[in-house]
Amino acid sequence: MATFDDFLKLDIRVGEVIKVEDFEKARKPAYKLWVDLGEEIGIKKSSAQITECHDMKDLVGKQVLAVVNFPPRQIADFMSEILVLGVYADEGVVLIGPTKPVKKGDKLG
Repeated sequence: MATFDDFLKLDIRVGEVIKVEDFEKARKPAYKLWVDLGEEIGIKKSSAQITECHDMKDLVGKQVLAVVNFPPRQIADFMSEILVLGVYADEGVVLIGPTKPVKKGDKLG
């Protein structure tokens, strides 16, 4: 069982999607995301299997939550630097984000 101290080890921040591309080399349908996490962290990349519930055109400008302190992970020819968070719904993965606009880089607390 995870403890509260385990949860505190995660650095979860708000970022804004600034660029999206189709990830053709991924084994499962996915997008390449570039997420602006503010001045402290900067722009980071993520591979996200969110194609069933999200259109590329609707993602730019969207605020999302992401774990920023996991080690980078190579996925095909792309280095995923953050884990964008989502919920596994019946129709596919739905991204998680703030319900009103907040500052890029704000920390989940």
